[in-house]
Amino acid sequence: MDAAPFTPAAHAPDRHAPTPEPRTRLVRLLDREGVPAEDPVFSPYVADVGAEELRDLYRSMALARRFDEEATHLQRQGQLVLWAPMRGQEAAQVGSVRALRPTDHIFPTYREHAVAIERGVDPAELLMVFRGHAAGGWKPSEHGMNVYSIVLGSQVPHAVGYAMGMDLDRRAAEEEGREVEPAATIAYFGDGTSTQGEVHEGMVFAASFDAPVVFFVQNNQWAISVPFSTQSRLPLAERAAGYGFEGIRVDGNDVLGVLAVSRYAMEQARAGRGPVLVEAETYRLGAHTTADDPTKYRRREDERHWAELDPLLRLETHLRRHHGTDDAFFDEVAAAAQEFADQTRAHVLSMDPPSFEEFFDKAYVERHPLIEEERAWYAAYQAGFDEDGPEDGSDGSSGVDGTAGPDRGTQASSLTVAADPVTGVPDERSAGTEEDLA
Repeated sequence: MDAAPFTPAAHAPDRHAPTPEPRTRLVRLLDREGVPAEDPVFSPYVADVGAEELRDLYRSMALARRFDEEATHLQRQGQLVLWAPMRGQEAAQVGSVRALRPTDHIFPTYREHAVAIERGVDPAELLMVFRGHAAGGWKPSEHGMNVYSIVLGSQVPHAVGYAMGMDLDRRAAEEEGREVEPAATIAYFGDGTSTQGEVHEGMVFAASFDAPVVFFVQNNQWAISVPFSTQSRLPLAERAAGYGFEGIRVDGNDVLGVLAVSRYAMEQARAGRGPVLVEAETYRLGAHTTADDPTKYRRREDERHWAELDPLLRLETHLRRHHGTDDAFFDEVAAAAQEFADQTRAHVLSMDPPSFEEFFDKAYVERHPLIEEERAWYAAYQAGFDEDGPEDGSDGSSGVDGTAGPDRGTQASSLTVAADPVTGVPDERSAGTEEDLA
């Protein structure tokens, strides 16, 4: 079998109404055997991509995968609070971000690790968030990429609003006789997020104002434990017609196809032809997060099927059979990826946690009376742990106004056996110990 056509899962809810056939075709330029195919619409968009760029795409995908694996190991050992694996989605992310210009702006969820690396985000900045040392990690203006959005769907209206602002800036510049390079935004989200109200509202606004935005859905088939077939009767790309703009389905494990479709979509948006919805059909090979156990809701045969469609294996097969790429290249990439992973681990282990007091300075640009009140409460609370107690002789439990403060008791923490990133089964061999963290 090749990459999945749209078929409802066997465990989808019983429905009385028949499911109509999809109207949108699936774009694919490399099949599972790495055999290229011609597409009259999208092949011209990658006509310039030769063997060297394909090898570079593979290198970026392999680097992102090894980074993802190392972050998973770090979480198992208690060095990260949580991790959202991206294994299996490398082609969708690398292929799409390579279609962007520096002036385009990205609005991600919390799983776009390959996208972040491609935009120059330092791994240490990225992992600070998952270690609990920062709320953002990097400066969006330096990378053309917003910080991760943990609240599902919240980034979609942001992407639309930013795109509308870019369009207004362009028009103002033209009225003043200045030339501005056309730019667009891209909003990444998953199939689960597609059912959020913010996504609908964002698409309504985008269509109403022809906002230069591309909605890029990584349909990895699972919204945590809910199969895609429960969420939608038809491919998500077909929803675009209801808003009045174009929707495209692409094989998300085909990096060449994703690159072509993304170049096309960004071109349309930058040219003022309105938004485009791209649905990259892929599969989450690992768990939703390291707190998830996919063996509770997924079938082994489905996982084996999709493992055979691995985007890295597909591109490797193509490079070997059609471009004569030998073992030396893949060995060099593996070594570089391992070095990258080692550097990532070293960065994380050397991180010093910020003092909690620092977070009071990050809520507002200028000092705020409410924040100052909370700062004072926290100082009094901390003073209550001193051996001699606070200087005023109180028990440290009162608020800043002298009234009893809320019970903010401490919570003991302990290491637990984390789940394997692919199977979700607890793996005692890779679990952290107290000695590991000493």
